[in-house]
Amino acid sequence: MTTVTDIDARGMQHCETTALGVLLRHQGLDLSEPMLFGLGSGLSFIYWDGKNMGFPFLGGRVRPFDLTRNLASRLGLELLIQETTSPRKAWDNAAAAVDAGHPVGLQLDSHHLDYFDSKIHFGGHIVALYGYDDHKAYLVDTDRQGGAVATTLASLARARAAPGPMTAKHRSFTLTAPRNLPAPHKQMVPAITACADAFLNPPIANLGHRGIEKAGRLVRTWLQRTGNPQLDLPQAALLMEEAGTGGALFRNLYRDFLAECTDLLDSNHLRTGHTLYTEAATLWTHAAALIKKAGEAGDAQCLVQAGSVLGDLSRIEREAMQTLSCLE
Repeated sequence: MTTVTDIDARGMQHCETTALGVLLRHQGLDLSEPMLFGLGSGLSFIYWDGKNMGFPFLGGRVRPFDLTRNLASRLGLELLIQETTSPRKAWDNAAAAVDAGHPVGLQLDSHHLDYFDSKIHFGGHIVALYGYDDHKAYLVDTDRQGGAVATTLASLARARAAPGPMTAKHRSFTLTAPRNLPAPHKQMVPAITACADAFLNPPIANLGHRGIEKAGRLVRTWLQRTGNPQLDLPQAALLMEEAGTGGALFRNLYRDFLAECTDLLDSNHLRTGHTLYTEAATLWTHAAALIKKAGEAGDAQCLVQAGSVLGDLSRIEREAMQTLSCLE
């Protein structure tokens, strides 16, 4: 068995920040999960309903791997990305990092991993590989999935080769911290203002505060949108609250990031933003509960209420981001 020594195999709430935590702690940089998420400008919103989709998707963060790119750029980390169409080359790339004593991040489709109870295709899942033997790969995933886990090499190969939305070509990556690493707390303001600017100025109506407003209108039609509301609506609520989001569609993580920032930076804008995201996080959990109840009971009035809550959220988050964009 080949493993990276001195690995801190700590599972967190969200997959990408969990993997980033493993890679960075091995470099001597131990940041909280909210700080990783916030410094990577991870918060966003998307309402996605494609032609081939069985049911709409509500997303609360930037695209998979954008958080990693943002964090590396902001902290001056060397990000080495390898992609290939060859399964053999893909394994050689990942194993070489472990052989050299470095944990390596992998982007894959979680559907194929042995330890996943929920067999839903998600090609943007990210794990950290820290060891392997002749039969198994040893990974760090979220706390919900077990933290330090194992899957067969065959299942890992299928997960990495899977086609479909948000997948990458056997992507693996490593992070290296420079000797003169910039103080992470000095990057808080640029991370917050970049996140706010993207949220306030989305290129299409499905994103940012405009996307939340659109979701508020369309969620009212969800009972007509599905042939199986008892399955689809509770599953949508589950994805918002429990499927690696940290709760409240990532708003809990961003609220906690802003709270950490207020301990390090004296700013009325920051305190106001934190207060508004505390309110927003509570409302997102309320919206998810209404969507779940609507599906279980077939109650359209619950979706009307959820739509109203989402309308309030669009306003609250727009106000929060306008305030945070004024940070200096």
